[in-house]
Amino acid sequence: MVAKKYRKPSEEVDSVGLRIIGGKFRGRKLAYAGDRRVRPMKDRVREATFNLIHRYVPGSYVLDLFGGTGALGLEAISRGAIGCTFTEQHFPTARIIQQNITTLGVEAQTQLWVGDVFLTYQKEPDLPVAHPWLVFCSPPYRFFKERTETLCQLLARLYFRAPAGSVFVAESDTTFDWHAFDDLGPWEIRTYPPAVLGIHRKEETP
Repeated sequence: MVAKKYRKPSEEVDSVGLRIIGGKFRGRKLAYAGDRRVRPMKDRVREATFNLIHRYVPGSYVLDLFGGTGALGLEAISRGAIGCTFTEQHFPTARIIQQNITTLGVEAQTQLWVGDVFLTYQKEPDLPVAHPWLVFCSPPYRFFKERTETLCQLLARLYFRAPAGSVFVAESDTTFDWHAFDDLGPWEIRTYPPAVLGIHRKEETP
């Protein structure tokens, strides 16, 4: 079997015109080679997401669990988030994230962890807790079927570490039963076929 050759970021083709939608970097292009494994959130869904959570973004710290192109975390920084930790297992894709970080000049606000997100967060890495978190969970749709329990454990682990006021945003397809995440509390569910968004906020301490 011949191994597939991956292009370097400098050779990548902007196949979908991926851009930042709002904030100070509005209109800036993001690199994306069209790899179907990455599946960036569609622009209309990303715009809808930020319309729903806009008041929680400024001053938050972002955890982009399945980094892909980095579009979610970078969109949040564009709209006032103070920083972001990206996690991405696929090395060529991680290089795309780094390229996009560099293009926008936000190296000082970001860190990129290359590795399995489930193993990374099992180790309870050091994370800032002075600001509420904005946690994006937008994995391959098949994970919601094949790794439901592992996803639940990942989100629960983060939920119990998260500062009060933190917001969790997950994107599944329409086949996922959101009751699987009930242990975290009620989720606001919005459907944008074939995507379904779930949003949950950890309440402030009384």
